[in-house]
Amino acid sequence: MPTRELPLEHYRNIGIIAHIDAGKTTTTERILYYTGRTYRLGNIDEGTTVTDWMDQERERGITIMSAAVTTFWKDHKINIIDTPGHIDFTAEVQRSLHVLDGGIVVFDAVQGVEPQSETVWRQANRYEVPRICFANKMDRVGASYDYTIQSIHERLGANPLAMQVPIGAEDSFSGVVDLLTERAIYFEGELGSKPREGEIPEALLETVKQQRAELVERIAELDDDVMLKYLEGETLSLAELKMALRKGVLQSKVTPVFCGSSLRNKGVQPLLDAVVDYLPSPLDIPDVIGIQPKTGDEIACPPDDNAPMSAMVFKIVTDNYVGRLAYIRVYSGKVKKGGTYFNATQGKKERVGRLLRMYADHREDMDELGAGDIGAILGLKQSFTGDTLCDPSRQLLLETIAFPHPVISVAIEPKTAADQDKMGVALQKLAEEDPTFNIRQDEETGQTIISGMGELHLEILVDRMLREFKVQANIGNPRVAYNETITQVVPEVQYRFVKQTGGHGQFAHVVLRIEPLESGAGFVFEDQIRGGAIPKEFIPAVEKGVREAVESGVLAGYPMTDLKVTLIDGSSHEVDSSELAFRMAGIFAFREGASKAKPILLEPIMKVEVIVPEDHTGDVLGHINLRHGNILGMDMRPGNAQAIHAEVPLAEMFGYATELRSATKGRGVFTMEFDRYARVSDAVMKKIVGI
Repeated sequence: MPTRELPLEHYRNIGIIAHIDAGKTTTTERILYYTGRTYRLGNIDEGTTVTDWMDQERERGITIMSAAVTTFWKDHKINIIDTPGHIDFTAEVQRSLHVLDGGIVVFDAVQGVEPQSETVWRQANRYEVPRICFANKMDRVGASYDYTIQSIHERLGANPLAMQVPIGAEDSFSGVVDLLTERAIYFEGELGSKPREGEIPEALLETVKQQRAELVERIAELDDDVMLKYLEGETLSLAELKMALRKGVLQSKVTPVFCGSSLRNKGVQPLLDAVVDYLPSPLDIPDVIGIQPKTGDEIACPPDDNAPMSAMVFKIVTDNYVGRLAYIRVYSGKVKKGGTYFNATQGKKERVGRLLRMYADHREDMDELGAGDIGAILGLKQSFTGDTLCDPSRQLLLETIAFPHPVISVAIEPKTAADQDKMGVALQKLAEEDPTFNIRQDEETGQTIISGMGELHLEILVDRMLREFKVQANIGNPRVAYNETITQVVPEVQYRFVKQTGGHGQFAHVVLRIEPLESGAGFVFEDQIRGGAIPKEFIPAVEKGVREAVESGVLAGYPMTDLKVTLIDGSSHEVDSSELAFRMAGIFAFREGASKAKPILLEPIMKVEVIVPEDHTGDVLGHINLRHGNILGMDMRPGNAQAIHAEVPLAEMFGYATELRSATKGRGVFTMEFDRYARVSDAVMKKIVGI
């Protein structure tokens, strides 16, 4: 199949993003069915969905791995990435947003904006991804299109536009009125695959008339020419209104909101029309800018097949049948089967074995992928998430994806000696796939420690080890990934590393300054050596030593963060100095300095939202206070429920799910996400460090 079945302006790279359980995967299933990609409807409850193809996803009814699917609608090619809603899999959402041009944000019409929707919305703002919204589950008791739109406006600070009026509510929801065309659309039959247009119901005529007038006025404000015609009292054509609205969506000034019920097969086709009408093609987004690694010059990557190739690897997957798959987004030029390209991030050449277009877990071989396309490569050995692939004759680096640090760890041990080697391979492959999953050896106990974004995250990774890699392992109790930092400046710390043995000795002398940085700044190393006090070739060795020491802090061996180390002076010996000597000097100098800088422990603080029936509010507030939580506020939710917002240390949240279930007779739900690191109390510090 040639790359350009369709012109590039007919391509849409979109993501379906939302809070857990809002119906993203069901919506994706309906899109695939209505676009002719599947011939039967997948159902999460039956475990027959296409994009949730992992065993764990089908069992739990949640999306873990974002799956890339290609489909077609009205002469447009749509690459869809279905992303997870659970906060533990935030990296999946982030890496997907990085390579998308537009997004459909799905909301539960009963709940409106939920905590994870806020997180995802902020991430989409950061990457400037234009979006449209879909108020799903309109057939549910308590569903409200108006409430959803109001909460999008209030909680997300967005500018939502109601594009439809629902016909009926809850179990009598049968269709929608399109405000632009002023036609009713009914979704009849079991599968709703043939929408029928009809007259607007009598009872809605006045509402439609009033809401359309408001909509036209707000759309007119998005384009000066259209606004002029509107003010002069001229009738605006449908094409003019759509053009002005498209312009507003592309500039992220407005967000059109549609409604329906994916599970009941209602409202999905108008949503697909909106993807084609309002979301950007690769030609509508600004050229991606790369950096020339050696000179730092900026290089534009236009979406043009004839330009030099540039692409980003946004996901690595280990597939049981074909091996290691690298998902890529091509920004400029073409990627050809059998071609050799340069991985600018790793500084290595890579050869493309096979090129695949992914249809969830099915695949179709391709000869080439063109600019603006999304696909997968088989055969890349050295490429990882966030790496840039480019033409060897024009080397450039695209902006890398920054991932959050893991906040929870557990010790893991193989059950038998036979599992030992297999476990190492399995963990390595899983870490390649997931940048928020870390592995390290505990030097004191010799145990393997794995770290991730939450209990569910680690539970699923261990489950995958058992199923995909056949590794049996014992898991310890979850532990919080504390950090260490310093609170005082140490203006100067000197260390001489001198070893005298037979033959060459070892000599290195370094002088460091150590100072605290503001929260979230990470670790910074600066070289201020002047006049060659330490030869240039040894400075990277000092930095390597310091970075090594930072990984294991001076209080309790936790990684250190939010500090700056400056190499200010030192000396060397022309015969006895070596890289090893300077690395060791860096390690010891840092440890000595950090001990004098009043080190403290930091713990992850989680943002928690608990939704409970009103009569259980008092109990839940009491439990949060007992867990040293800080209540930030409360607000009413539909169905006589209260949403409690709080900040709680992660260490206090273990076992909370069980406690909440028993306190609310199973009716309470909570979500939590990492917010920041904060200083632990003296009592907790004494307990951990034993001082």
